[in-house]
Amino acid sequence: MDIKAADVKALREATGAGMMECKKALVECNGDAEAAAKLLKEKGLAAMAKRSERATTEGRLFVRQNGNKVAVIELTCETDFVANNVDFVAVGEKLLDVTFEKGYTKAEPEHDQILEPLKVSIRENMKVAKVEVIDVPADAAASFYVHSDKKTGAVVVVKGSTADAVKAFAYDCCLHIAAFTPAYLSKKDVPETYIAEQKEIFKAQMDQDPKMASKPDNVKDGILQGKINKHLAEICFEDQMFVKDDKKTVTAKLAEVGKEVGASLSFATAKLFVLGK
Repeated sequence: MDIKAADVKALREATGAGMMECKKALVECNGDAEAAAKLLKEKGLAAMAKRSERATTEGRLFVRQNGNKVAVIELTCETDFVANNVDFVAVGEKLLDVTFEKGYTKAEPEHDQILEPLKVSIRENMKVAKVEVIDVPADAAASFYVHSDKKTGAVVVVKGSTADAVKAFAYDCCLHIAAFTPAYLSKKDVPETYIAEQKEIFKAQMDQDPKMASKPDNVKDGILQGKINKHLAEICFEDQMFVKDDKKTVTAKLAEVGKEVGASLSFATAKLFVLGK
């Protein structure tokens, strides 16, 4: 059967399949474009099922604020090439659209339905790995940041004022979190089990140090506690030295900004997002 190039082109635009695949499908379906499109989809879905177990270690984060909500979507794929594909990026933005439109707060079947055509056309395993929506209180300023690699981002919500200076500080805090990747917001968030484990590690290191052998137990205890305090200050966001002023902790800078705007400020959210974690 003679298949016109215009018909092949139209089927390709409708399905995203390759030119040769479209031509073969039209031949197999005797030129019926609708049947050919269905055939291509069935073949794509079958191939997609085979790919479903392949690792999706690449991808990107999509973040957007809409009113009093900030949505974060983690969309993963197999290769960095696909992660930078314009269609992949467009689908990520569409996933944000539907998240806000439908008021979703987690991954829903509709997210997968939106992604499915791209998986079929590109023939690579993809997943909506995360959908998270963060509320922004009425008296708060929010900001977000996504690093140039699109794999690391942060969202910070500072409660107590909506002043521009507070929003600017929230953005700087996002930069801080992306750069220093704190494990916890504050010391009170650190599990006791983690602290106990770290104490055992530091104690073992001290026991191997000949200089420690002659020191009294109370001195050793003080040194051990000092090591724990230093470690917690390194992994807790509020106790880290601020990225734009290494003479002040984040907490001290928060108080300084609060004084500037005449408000008592606190962190409602300060969260790091890393692709695959």
